[in-house]
Amino acid sequence: MVIPAHGGQDRLDLTLAALAAQTYPDHLMEVVVVDDGSEPPIRLPEIRPVNTRVVRVSDGWGISNAVNTGAKAADGEIIQRLDSDMVACREHIEALARWHHVTDYLVTIGMKKFVDAPPVTPSQVYRAGRLGELFDLDAAVPSSTEATIAKTDGLRKSRNPYHVCTGPTFVLPREVFHAVGGLDPNVARGEDTEFSYRLAMHGVVFVPDMDAQAVHLGLPAQRRDKERAVRAVEPYLAHRIPLRRDLRKDQGRRWLVPYVEIVLDVTDTSESVVRQAVAAALGGKLQDVAVTLVGPWSLLDSSRRFALSDPCFELRLMRDLFAHDERIRLIDEAAPTPAPAPFRYRGPVDVALHRVTLERMIESVQKDLTGVLVVDLPDGRTARLERTSALGRAVLLADPGDDLDEIIETTHGVRHEPPERFWPAPPPKQPEPVTIPAPVTVSVEPTERTLLRRLKSALRPN
Repeated sequence: MVIPAHGGQDRLDLTLAALAAQTYPDHLMEVVVVDDGSEPPIRLPEIRPVNTRVVRVSDGWGISNAVNTGAKAADGEIIQRLDSDMVACREHIEALARWHHVTDYLVTIGMKKFVDAPPVTPSQVYRAGRLGELFDLDAAVPSSTEATIAKTDGLRKSRNPYHVCTGPTFVLPREVFHAVGGLDPNVARGEDTEFSYRLAMHGVVFVPDMDAQAVHLGLPAQRRDKERAVRAVEPYLAHRIPLRRDLRKDQGRRWLVPYVEIVLDVTDTSESVVRQAVAAALGGKLQDVAVTLVGPWSLLDSSRRFALSDPCFELRLMRDLFAHDERIRLIDEAAPTPAPAPFRYRGPVDVALHRVTLERMIESVQKDLTGVLVVDLPDGRTARLERTSALGRAVLLADPGDDLDEIIETTHGVRHEPPERFWPAPPPKQPEPVTIPAPVTVSVEPTERTLLRRLKSALRPN
């Protein structure tokens, strides 16, 4: 259990009192309170879980940094994040932790309601059997989480279930937390949503548990100035969550995380072919892309001069040609998944993308959330669009040597389609119109006509 705290000692005392009363075995629970520069410093109250300690932030600031600090200090196999102004029901930790005895790629999500903090003491919280004995739950403000979960059949029908994993109470394996890099300290607003998006790209399954109830002491900040609160989040999410297409409407912009990574293997390929492929990739109708050129770039020795007889002439030429374009990466081997980009395209480098290829491929897979779309090209080769979350799930489930497509076929589906829609043929060339010249009219001046009549009259026989 990681609890970031900046001041608010009185509310933290209530949070720890509720954790001390949990039904989950206390010898299996560790609570790390992260003091994020509180003045006076955070102290541990008398009523608290047995294994509770304070860790003080020594470098950086903010919720994300505090959570990361606590996660590094924690020893448990699973990590639960809980805010320091929340009071959890007795069954809260048990409800969320029990799922993790089943599998190791889940993120379990607890429920919360917002209440005006009544004058209750830690002793009252510790002795209370239910949250309703302490708080007026009928007057509580529900979070949007529960409504979304209800509308999507427990997230089973949700297209983007990470939306409901909003930070204050969730549990995930320690290994998964660190695998995605923890929370991003550079995200000042919406850090929980951004973190949950990266978890989704990693392939986790989000599981809400209605038994894990909790109340947040105080009404949400958005109620004070909703418009400004929403606007404050938008820049962070626009750059980091490509699936938020509503935030990427500005034409010609470049974003931190691209919508699609285009991976082209350029090994033993001429510079002219690669140049054409890159131009087509960056010049398509869908511009929110990055290009990854896979090749043996590490073979290039920068200590030697570029000679025309260099055996790596084409490779070196390509490196120098593309090295300074921020939209293009040169790597020796593609990563298992393109996370955090939500889609990856792979295809033959000598089959340049049509202007509409990517847009139509994404449109196709988004209809039913297919994991992989395979386009069967006429020469027997294939081009494919891969959904990152499906790839991530397959990597989590796979044993060494397993075929990832077989796993994705089971979890998300793999679909094959012909190429005509994605590489449409050019329209037939219209014949040029035939122009029929107008008849030529010869104009004869009056004086010429008079002379002609005289000549005819002279030649006429008497």
